[in-house]
Amino acid sequence: MPAQAINELLHSLSHNYKTALRTSIKNQHIPLPITHIRALKGIYRNANCTAQSIAQRMQRDKAQITRVLNELLEDGYISKIANPEDRRSQLLRLSAKGKEIVTQLNAIERTANKAMTANLSNEDMHAFIRIANIMVDNLAANTAQ
Repeated sequence: MPAQAINELLHSLSHNYKTALRTSIKNQHIPLPITHIRALKGIYRNANCTAQSIAQRMQRDKAQITRVLNELLEDGYISKIANPEDRRSQLLRLSAKGKEIVTQLNAIERTANKAMTANLSNEDMHAFIRIANIMVDNLAANTAQ
């Protein structure tokens, strides 16, 4: 298979997956931009989450992430508590409102994943994951040089 076909296929897969997620998010009336959603999911996944860790995970400028987090704080999706490990930073926590949104987002992702993998066997999925991880590692190795 020529490299161009792989590029087009990966672009199409990514585009269609993101479109399915965006459509479901809109249909569920989740009123948040994607950056805010990604920040909430990052807080959900990391018990010791700080603004710095979100900025690194999302590969965004800390000032931009600080604005996003301040909006999430203002809107009642998150709270901040003192970081016992580092007094200069604060740990981020989801509020009940934030947990509700993340629960909806997780359901949306499960539905999209189920639709995307509907006609694939377990062996197909294991092969895809193995190959995709190799490709990611290859690109990461080339980027690091």
